[in-house]
Amino acid sequence: MIRVVVADDHPIVRAGIVGLLATADDIEVVGEASDGEEAQRLTAELQPDLVLMDLRMPGVGGVEATARILAASGAAGATGATRVLVLTTYETDDDIIGAIEAGASGYLLKAAPQAEIIEGVRAVARGQTVLAPNIAAMLVQRVRMGTQVPEAADTPRLSARELQVLSLVAAGHSNPQIAAALFIGEATVKTHLLHVFEKLAVSDRTRAVTRAMELGLL
Repeated sequence: MIRVVVADDHPIVRAGIVGLLATADDIEVVGEASDGEEAQRLTAELQPDLVLMDLRMPGVGGVEATARILAASGAAGATGATRVLVLTTYETDDDIIGAIEAGASGYLLKAAPQAEIIEGVRAVARGQTVLAPNIAAMLVQRVRMGTQVPEAADTPRLSARELQVLSLVAAGHSNPQIAAALFIGEATVKTHLLHVFEKLAVSDRTRAVTRAMELGLL
């Protein structure tokens, strides 16, 4: 069972999200928060698998709450760590980058099909990265426009195998799926990812993918 806290400041919207998740047999909403501070408190108290986080809420917003939750819970992807999936109506560059840099494992829009939201919750709970197609396209466009790209001399070099692993992560595959696709062990996948994290100076899968996109490596 995937235990979820839903954070959204609009009661009707929050009730709709809770109702949607209730249709899935493997998802249980264990808490509801109306702002980021309450989301942080409930996460510490309930230790959910995932927080479904709105971005713009009164007081402590979603980006700051995400950073606080992950700082207290542990790096995204660590055993027992709570993951954060952003579910919002906002899709500006600053919103997206801010959420991902805070450590969110995914970014979906409320206008997404209901089945996509449910599958997004499941995927993030499994440790995968989830980005709405238009969000992924926006990030690629941002890279192509040359924003946040350092000088070539500063660009870290990933091995061919590390790039293969990271490409599969970007496609949403889990470690077991990557291992099967590349005919290597899961431990080897984890080792490659640790090397990627170190080279890119990041601490989680989502940021590794976005950083590689920023650098033009993916």
